[in-house]
Amino acid sequence: MARARPAPVRSVPLGHADVRVSRDADGTVRLASPHPLAPYPRNLTERLAHWARERPERVLAARRDGGGWRTVSYREAFERARRIGEALLARGLSAERPLAILSENSLEHLLLTLGALYVGVPVAPVSPAYSLVSTDFAKLRQVLALVTPGLVYGADERRYARAVEAAVPKGTDVLFGPGLGALEAEAPSARVEEAHRASGPDTIAKFLFTSGSTGQPKAVINTQRMLCANQQMLVQALPFLAAVPPVLVDWLPWHHTAGGNHNVGLVLYNGGTLYIDEGRPLPGLIETTVRNLREVAPTVYFNVPRGYEALLPYLRSDETLRRTFFSRLGLMQYAAAVLPQAVWEAYDRLALETCGERILWITGYGATETAPFVMSTNRGAARAGTVGLPVDGVEMKLAPVNGKLEARFRGPNITPGYWRAPELTRAAFDEEGYYRTGDALRFVDPADPAAGLEFDGRLTEDFKLSTGTWVSVGPLRARLVAACAPYVQDCVITGHDRDEVGALVFPNAAACEGLEPEALRQALAAALARLAREATGSSNRIARALVLQEPPSLDAGEITDKGSINQRAVLARRAAAVAALYAEPPGPEVILAEKGDAA
Repeated sequence: MARARPAPVRSVPLGHADVRVSRDADGTVRLASPHPLAPYPRNLTERLAHWARERPERVLAARRDGGGWRTVSYREAFERARRIGEALLARGLSAERPLAILSENSLEHLLLTLGALYVGVPVAPVSPAYSLVSTDFAKLRQVLALVTPGLVYGADERRYARAVEAAVPKGTDVLFGPGLGALEAEAPSARVEEAHRASGPDTIAKFLFTSGSTGQPKAVINTQRMLCANQQMLVQALPFLAAVPPVLVDWLPWHHTAGGNHNVGLVLYNGGTLYIDEGRPLPGLIETTVRNLREVAPTVYFNVPRGYEALLPYLRSDETLRRTFFSRLGLMQYAAAVLPQAVWEAYDRLALETCGERILWITGYGATETAPFVMSTNRGAARAGTVGLPVDGVEMKLAPVNGKLEARFRGPNITPGYWRAPELTRAAFDEEGYYRTGDALRFVDPADPAAGLEFDGRLTEDFKLSTGTWVSVGPLRARLVAACAPYVQDCVITGHDRDEVGALVFPNAAACEGLEPEALRQALAAALARLAREATGSSNRIARALVLQEPPSLDAGEITDKGSINQRAVLARRAAAVAALYAEPPGPEVILAEKGDAA
């Protein structure tokens, strides 16, 4: 019988996907693209000036305002950015006194950023959660004390005033929005263009904050070289972005590198349009995303796996949404976590039913310290979980650490370090100047490096059982969350120096609403039993689990600034829960894999 042909994939221009590999005697593997990185601008706002000349009336960005969209063209953005730049220079802002932005994504946030970048003033976008979710404002105080801003912008005085009062150092200039009239009053003088010409590759563009496993915010230095080189890497990996001016409908927050660097940057670099989506993959907010996607057809779509999951039932039930969404879509990219294979396949089926073609799925790997684009599956991901190969212009090293291979990178898109933290900076790089990610990767096919790599866990999260067996936390946590979908929001893997692996489970409040506790226990017990049958040994067999009633705390450091779970902080703060999980005999709240319930 003839084998059925695979369903066609919509054709879009794609870059090279080959790799040069060498191996050292100590087991180190070195990888690099054989293709050089083409020249790129000295600073990112050269692209703003370019498009203001070439496509002045094209919409750069839009945000919903009532029933329609409020827009900013490239010409308007260029003119307003230069006026804002004049005001920032007049206030004496600099790397020592940068612009701190307390705001969600907005047109004002974008214009402030462009104005600062144009005249070489660094921008420090701060997570809105530090102002609006936190109750003690400790992280906001730490961030502002670290960067010593010369001006703090708060998007809305009613919402941000308490945080500003509690955390902004006395005497610091504060401006509340939404209007930017005070910064646009003066026409730009000659010094604006002088400052623009002086802003070069080594000029600091942004301070982006990341806490990782420490819980303390670190200011990652992002230079103009990093931003511009990274956008050129994107274009060479995905020429479709330059061939078709990208149209994005995007919610990813700009205080993160993915939203603020990757997505805003690729729109600006390639003369595209960004529709700011105020929705989120949460009940009551995903409907906003659906409304926007009914009106605007993206050419590329970026989201986290949870976002694709939340959108899926609406695509299935709404033909208008489905036809608009797939009408000119060239690529779908996911990041931040592993996309469940079932979700991947569901989108393939919907695209085939709607337009007769599948849409190319891509993903990759990156970090705040890498600007972020550093690896890509730009010819299409083989399956969920792969991260591809290093992109043009990047040198990659896989260094043996505790039986795994740590991913390390060197190139023009890598940070020079952390602001005012020389010890952290020294620790972040190895003796050859490669940035240490702390993440382990492995080859999808050891016999064929060109097949790419896949995530193999974070080195700092992995631990040994009492038997001396290493537990790879990242992949195991992903498997448990996928197996327990949709009832589990996230989980923390336990078992350091114990006989068996366990898990503390954070339930998905929306999915569990109206569900009886016993029904939830049975669902989780069935998932644990299924995973136990599939396990190959004690290191990947989750023997017991405990459902946590209290959600993770931002103030306690259990949630990182990226919104992910800080495993170390949860284990430290929930030591009593860990003790209860391993108590003998187990209490009635503990779910056991072998029996499907507590003893």
